[in-house]
Amino acid sequence: MFSQHGIGAIFLFAVIAVIGSTLYSTISWMWDDQRLPLSKIVLQGDLTHVGAKDVQHAFANLEHIGTFMSQDIDVLQQSVEQIPWVSQASVRKQWPDTVKVFLTEYQASAIWNGIDMLDIHGVVFSGDVSVIEEQKVKLYGPMGTERFVLDTYRDSNAKLASLGLAISSLVLNERRAWQVILDNGIRLELGKDALDERLQRFISLYRELGDKVSQISYIDLRYDTGAAVGWFPAEMTAEGNLTESAG
Repeated sequence: MFSQHGIGAIFLFAVIAVIGSTLYSTISWMWDDQRLPLSKIVLQGDLTHVGAKDVQHAFANLEHIGTFMSQDIDVLQQSVEQIPWVSQASVRKQWPDTVKVFLTEYQASAIWNGIDMLDIHGVVFSGDVSVIEEQKVKLYGPMGTERFVLDTYRDSNAKLASLGLAISSLVLNERRAWQVILDNGIRLELGKDALDERLQRFISLYRELGDKVSQISYIDLRYDTGAAVGWFPAEMTAEGNLTESAG
């Protein structure tokens, strides 16, 4: 006959075996690819340019979508972070079959090199430029100069506001020379050096020219003093050279 201790040990073993078997069966069931598939997407965030179809398309490009238990959430997050206009993404799973996606969009501050955009911090991001409803300044520059060009635009545009003018396009070329197109169509050649001084010289000259500014095609300020003014052919065919004393 078994002792009470022996019977207790057998009973404990049986209980552990049942629990282990149940736990194994439950885990196997939950990790089965046919069980608990992720079938629902809940999209959240203040979104204008990204929709549920974009998220669905991003997930569809993955080689395999696992179950609620097996799917790596980081993989899902990385896939939605590649969607144009997405600045930040947070992805969570919600029992038993739901993926919750919270997205933050970039806020376009400028169009960069004609095809991309800059956010308010000078970060380049991709997206359909044509969907931007509000007019944005067009900025151009070599790779790595995005923040520098954006800051220069903001500083220069603030100075030009005293004339009631705004920059519509700002270019920093490969030689690090600046060119500005104003919203009234005048082109400014500012060169590489003394940008602030040359811009201030333009402001003084612009005020001096008065009503004649509507006849100006461009102003070249790449001089130690003065400027060269190009006039529209219909108004004046010759190029006028103005000294600093005139502006």
